Amino acid sequence: MRPYAWLWPPIAFCAGLASFFLVDRQQSLGGILALCMLLAWVLLLSESLIGRLLVRHGYSSLPSGITAFIAQMIHQETLFFSLPFLLATTVWSSGQAIFTLLVLSMAALSILDPLYFKLAERYRWVYFAFHAQCVFVVVLVTLPTLLHLTTGESLIYALLAMVVFALPSLIHLLRPKRVSSWFAMFGLAMLLAIAGWAGRAWVPPANLWITGSALSPGFDTQAREPQGEIPLSAEELQSTGLYAYTAIRAPRGLREKIYHEWHHEGELIDRIPLIIHGGRDQGYRAWTHKKNIPEDPTGQWRIDVMTNSGQRIGVIRFTVEDGSTDAVLADGKITAPPGLPGLEWRRLIPGS
Repeated sequence: MRPYAWLWPPIAFCAGLASFFLVDRQQSLGGILALCMLLAWVLLLSESLIGRLLVRHGYSSLPSGITAFIAQMIHQETLFFSLPFLLATTVWSSGQAIFTLLVLSMAALSILDPLYFKLAERYRWVYFAFHAQCVFVVVLVTLPTLLHLTTGESLIYALLAMVVFALPSLIHLLRPKRVSSWFAMFGLAMLLAIAGWAGRAWVPPANLWITGSALSPGFDTQAREPQGEIPLSAEELQSTGLYAYTAIRAPRGLREKIYHEWHHEGELIDRIPLIIHGGRDQGYRAWTHKKNIPEDPTGQWRIDVMTNSGQRIGVIRFTVEDGSTDAVLADGKITAPPGLPGLEWRRLIPGS
């Protein structure tokens, strides 16, 4: 199979891309693809057990070269499968870009055989850390689709799985021989989990993203559409307030609490909760109405769309001017975030 190993990464990427689109349109098929990826991990984790069974029945165990090759294929499958989800949900103006670029770097490393196998043979603790990060990514991406878990619940399970699979890396690094060393190792594992949770804002919500957003002075609640237009000036905002509209795509069957966090000049001034339900192709339409405008609202505004676990789904930025002459219009026009694959690729699919 080695001469054809180069085919596996593009196949895995196409499978992830297919699952990405099928989550809404044919969720059962998307779930099957995600389940197949998890079963591949079960195969990888059962490698030592399979080897012992082969020896028990008189066969030779799997050669180390074959097991390393299988591990490499599953790492490639995980990383390239997950990339479409991460690329679509990353807010590139935030720390999430670092996480996604890290996964991209890991995907590139997994297809460079000399570097990958050198890492696997000589730097075992780094290799196990690589393995643990792959487990984190696969759990983060697949659980919301398969089990309808919220983003926060999936993140907790992903962190727990990462800590468990990071233990071999810590063992190789610390080589504990005394009780105190074992306590130190488990203490480092707990610190890893705490650090992962503290840095959750840098982790993209792998199954949630904004498909459209708008600012408007009015709103048609029955049609769920923004209406009207006003200049974003201090006087206009204080008299009418402002609606923030977001359409958020989520897997079918998922129910999750999100927040519109209104910031003025970098300071959080309001945090409004919303409940979204997944399954609508154009995204679940949710809005908030900001009535309590500060006495001096001029300056930079930012509306962060956040999950209950503190992960950013998207952001809306606007500037409020002192007068109406130079102010930009809030016209209720629904626009997609620039470069979002979820909408641009959909237009290429027949019947979408």
